Amino acid sequence: MNVATFIKKLKDGEGAKMQFARFIVNGCLAAAIHYGVYVALLLLIDYYLIDKIGESYRQAATSTAYVIGYLTSFAVNFYLTCCFTFRAEPTVKRFLGFSSSHAVNFMLHIVLFNACMYLGVHRLLAPIVVMGIAMLVQFAILKIVFRKK
Repeated sequence: MNVATFIKKLKDGEGAKMQFARFIVNGCLAAAIHYGVYVALLLLIDYYLIDKIGESYRQAATSTAYVIGYLTSFAVNFYLTCCFTFRAEPTVKRFLGFSSSHAVNFMLHIVLFNACMYLGVHRLLAPIVVMGIAMLVQFAILKIVFRKK
């Protein structure tokens, strides 16, 4: 199967396997946005702000950068989850369900991120570990939110 055929099948394909494949593509894009914003903010902190905020605030600034990256990816993720992954119309009810599922997901992210930091996982690797675990939990929750009635 060539790339064009795979993309067409991914875009047009039905069934649980194709839905999960679209979820993975969407999740990877959201994760890339999250991680990109996070790393950009770390660079800003390390090279421009650390002198102003002080070394003692580095962990708080790192956690804040992680949260800002998460929220930035949230906006893109909702739209793509509706239109691409589950092929559902973006509605207020779905937004509320999506937001609720992400509240659970966000708490999971924060707990896992801080656990990784506590265990000494490098701050550039911690988000990757967290995203891998949280993605599977999120799919299970969103499958319920976006089921067609």
